[in-house]
Amino acid sequence: MEKPKILEGIHRRRLLEELHNRYAKPSSLGQRLWYLRKKYLWIIFVDGAQLLKRCFDVVFSAILLVVISPLFLIIAGLIKLQDGGPTFYVTKRVGKWGKEFRFPKFRTMELDADQMKEQLVGRNEHPGDIRFKMKYDPRITRLGRILRKSSLDELPQFWCVLKGEMSLVGPRPALPEEVAKYNLEQRKRLDALPGITCIWQVSGRSEIPFAQQVDLDIAYIESQSFSLDIKLLLKTIPAVLFGRGAY
Repeated sequence: MEKPKILEGIHRRRLLEELHNRYAKPSSLGQRLWYLRKKYLWIIFVDGAQLLKRCFDVVFSAILLVVISPLFLIIAGLIKLQDGGPTFYVTKRVGKWGKEFRFPKFRTMELDADQMKEQLVGRNEHPGDIRFKMKYDPRITRLGRILRKSSLDELPQFWCVLKGEMSLVGPRPALPEEVAKYNLEQRKRLDALPGITCIWQVSGRSEIPFAQQVDLDIAYIESQSFSLDIKLLLKTIPAVLFGRGAY
């Protein structure tokens, strides 16, 4: 049955009025101000949150580096006494938006660890994962095992936070060869500054499968806030003290 043309006109007019009310640019000054506030004010809040995060990163890292400087000297001396090799192990890591940076750690492995890795690839305890992980990696020294268990080997990364290459909280930075294997979903991890701690660091660390780590990192990026960062930093303290999932 053919619809009455008068009803079609009424429905069409109502639809056009609804679309106009939703999307047409407002005419009065009050409406324009409301429109501009809705359109642009969120940028101020987002930038303000990032500014607060950055200020906290700088202040916290600067104070911590001063306080723990004697500990730096002690650890550096113990590593030198161990085998006379370099104190730091520096690699390239991938940061926000794919930018590479130098990533320092206190050296926890034997001097020929990179060469030994080729012989250990088949013993990877995370088969199918992009990363290489072994709970009892024979390349790790006795001192290195203590440093890793207590996360003291990560302390030099506070320099990266101070320089703006990392943040206190964010996805852990990956190696370039790992990022090269990322799919489109996994590349979302690069939408934020890498961090010293993150959600999965306080939830099981190395014991959590890589796919689940990615899901947790993306969940953090999509809901990050200053209050969430503080909560994760507070949860990091017992995770480090008890060494849960660290190896």
